[in-house]
Amino acid sequence: MSAADHLVVVGCSWGGLDALSRLLAHVPQDLPAAIVVAQHRMHDASYLAELLARHTDWPVCEAEDKEPISVGHVHLAPPGYHLLIDGHRLALSTEGPVRHSRPSIDVLFESAAEAFTHRVVGVVLTGANSDGARGLVRIVRRGGRAVVQDPATAARRDMPEAALATGVDATVAPLEEIGPLLGQMITSHPQGERSSSHPQGERSST
Repeated sequence: MSAADHLVVVGCSWGGLDALSRLLAHVPQDLPAAIVVAQHRMHDASYLAELLARHTDWPVCEAEDKEPISVGHVHLAPPGYHLLIDGHRLALSTEGPVRHSRPSIDVLFESAAEAFTHRVVGVVLTGANSDGARGLVRIVRRGGRAVVQDPATAARRDMPEAALATGVDATVAPLEEIGPLLGQMITSHPQGERSSSHPQGERSST
């Protein structure tokens, strides 16, 4: 396993299992990045990794504290823990819920923005609250890029709509287009090159 130079962070809630399954099925197998996911779920929902692994050849596993972030791997926030990016490692926290959620998408996104700056892509998928909106703005402010699921294709449109309501400069796409889009974004954005994105601006769509 090699350390990741680029990172994709994904947040979802209601309808997330289906959304993640469809997204991962279309992610290029040679994407030179790691994927880290915060999905709101019940404390006993420990089957997510097994279900998602059916839709991708990438290893899918729940994150462990101090675990290295590895290229070609999908790291999932365990139920009941915040998942943070600490340099090139993962960190787990049992601090209180944020926006009534643990794991919190905002916590993951904000820590990823600080650790990977312009080398991170934040993705907000379906969900029934506003978690992830604030974190997506932080990612763009730090030079990263933002992708939001087209609300018209979401099981619950609250979360993608909340992200877009911030005015963040984001690409809006249906699920099946997000995987290939990630490949285009990362391969066209070599290590060391900063994005010219700004937190406010026109939203683009594929």
